Amino acid sequence: MSPAPLSIRDRAAIVGIGRTPYSKRSGVTEQHQAAAAILAALDDAGLSIAEVDGIARFDIENVNELQLVYGMGIPHLRFFAGVPSGGGAVAGTLVLAAMAIATGQASVVVCYRARNRGRQSSHGAKPLQGGRPWAKHAAALTDFYQYHVPFGLITPAQEMALIYRRHMHEFGTTTEHFGAVAVAQRAHAARNPEAVMREPITLADHQASRWIAEPLRLLDCCLETDGACAVVMTSAERARDCRQPPAYLLAGAQAEGPIHIQMADYLAHWQEKTAGAAVAEQLYGMAGVTARDVDAAMFFDHFSPAVILSLEDYGFCARGEGGPFVAAGEHAWPHGSIPVNTHGGSLSEAYIHGYNHILEGVRQIRGTSHCQVPDCELVLVTSSNTDPTGAVLLRR
Repeated sequence: MSPAPLSIRDRAAIVGIGRTPYSKRSGVTEQHQAAAAILAALDDAGLSIAEVDGIARFDIENVNELQLVYGMGIPHLRFFAGVPSGGGAVAGTLVLAAMAIATGQASVVVCYRARNRGRQSSHGAKPLQGGRPWAKHAAALTDFYQYHVPFGLITPAQEMALIYRRHMHEFGTTTEHFGAVAVAQRAHAARNPEAVMREPITLADHQASRWIAEPLRLLDCCLETDGACAVVMTSAERARDCRQPPAYLLAGAQAEGPIHIQMADYLAHWQEKTAGAAVAEQLYGMAGVTARDVDAAMFFDHFSPAVILSLEDYGFCARGEGGPFVAAGEHAWPHGSIPVNTHGGSLSEAYIHGYNHILEGVRQIRGTSHCQVPDCELVLVTSSNTDPTGAVLLRR
């Protein structure tokens, strides 16, 4: 007789969060950043480095397990794994950690992202050694890059512009709708002392900002920042004895949809079954909830229209209605029906590859956000919805 399948539902919790200061140029290495964020998360949880026995990270992370074992003195690491696809990996690291805990492969798992992406933070010739990776493409391209870089699709903004232009063509979405996202998130960041950009902006400011890659303007683009974020996860049972109120992982899911090139899908027509929509179906099915039960959402927002697509993917509005939804302020704290990126997100707090969104999700569950949703019990945190993607639901 086969054993019953295991589920990660409610088996693990985030008990500690930590981060470094966010800046344009930190002046320290990514390994230093990672260690500082992890130590802060462990202190937040009331746990020690000696208790860490698992690590889950982005597979493109520059700071690997060995650097942490040797640099931080982790005595016995018995689980370590990575998730591919850049911004698509955010939630997947938590899913991996929860799986390790639920199956007994680890008891205290650290997840982190350290990233020096400020323009002046390059520390080598390789694309992932800080600064702007697209400025360091090799002369001989491999992988999917060979199919679009020679034709002018080089930066993420240029790649994503194709997808957003298709959404505009299909559904009448406008750049003013993009601006509604940027303005709301800056208003959230204005209340957040940790945010890099806190000066409020208006829709007129957005419309006056320069083009980066039409239809994307400067204020549609995420910041280029240095910093690191980390979380500590353990079992739901052990979480009750930790220093901070736990944020339980109610559900987690990953999926890839029918896009044919990561981040540069040419979209001959809009595909209803996107990767994000597939994740939403899996996620809500595991949790036994719907979008109506979610109190706040932390959407991956490398560009402001990503929020519009995510609102549609995760069922907060119908496909094609994301633009009017944000124009009505439904995504804005405190009066919107689903406050989004209440820390300012990647557009205004910092761009730590979406990992700072997990920390804000935990703060909402704890009741400590600078834009706190009253009686917040359920928070959605997503990865990039234009890569192989994922999402988690955190509950009080």
